[in-house]
Amino acid sequence: MGDVAMTVPVLRAFTEQYPDIKITVLTREFFKPFFRDLENVSVFAADLKGKHKGFFGLFELSKELRMLGIDAVADLHNVLRSKILKLFLLDLKPIQIDKGRAEKKALVSGKIFEQLKTTHQRYRDVFHKLGVPIKETKPSFPERSELNTKTLEIVGTNTRKWIGIAPFAAHKSKMYPLPSMEEVIEELSKEYTVLLFGGKDDAEYLSEIENEHVRNIAGKLSLDEELDVISNLDVMVSMDSGNAHMAAMMGIKVLTLWGVTHPFAGFYPFNQDADFSLLADRAKFPKIPTSIYGNKFPEGYEDCMITIRPEAVIEKVKYIIKNPTP
Repeated sequence: MGDVAMTVPVLRAFTEQYPDIKITVLTREFFKPFFRDLENVSVFAADLKGKHKGFFGLFELSKELRMLGIDAVADLHNVLRSKILKLFLLDLKPIQIDKGRAEKKALVSGKIFEQLKTTHQRYRDVFHKLGVPIKETKPSFPERSELNTKTLEIVGTNTRKWIGIAPFAAHKSKMYPLPSMEEVIEELSKEYTVLLFGGKDDAEYLSEIENEHVRNIAGKLSLDEELDVISNLDVMVSMDSGNAHMAAMMGIKVLTLWGVTHPFAGFYPFNQDADFSLLADRAKFPKIPTSIYGNKFPEGYEDCMITIRPEAVIEKVKYIIKNPTP
């Protein structure tokens, strides 16, 4: 999800600089709302569990794509499935992203500790190789969305500032300890409305900490409606996860909390101040980053985020609210 969300600011810049070029985004149906605000961009939904499943399904997909009259192929994912699909489109000379696997391997092995090229830049590099370079200009973002009646019943209509909090991540090593996060939520809710984001599996836990100023939206809204809510936030607090990139692509200020992963790998949210993050104490956990995605770590490192104090998170949220929009 995060990878898909990170393409949006790049594609928005592309459409502004090349308004006469049509883009068709090939992705899953679920991600279609991500691209709803982009001019001259359409989404072709791949049915990867149905007619486009497997080798022959991808061949069928390639035939359907050719019917669109495409002139060039930009592979922004570069995984096995996209590699197979490109075999059927070789005459279009596809350009694929360089994920920098060697540099990332050196980063997590401790051979280097330096900022690598960002994922957003790697996406831009693909278009540069296609002959349509994207200039770095001041980014634009969609307007705040009007919320429908159903959504307003869930989030409320008070005039407090809205803080979104997405407390979960794919791996424990990337997730801020829940007792500490509950402290953060309780303190922030004294001054702000806190909206809790997560998947359907998270809804039961999040519902248990709801109150007048803490609202759980997990599992209650469509992705379209969730994006509407995100567009109205004043700050999103997230792990190194998809919610951070969803908020960033909407132009919302994001505070990211980092465990065994690190911004040096290139996954820092788009257009965010370098100070809009809190990292686990590397003096106590010197092997950070232990992996790119947080799925590998030495014993004991799964609890590294305990070194980020709840008071620091609260102070940082208040600081970001008072700071100008990036």
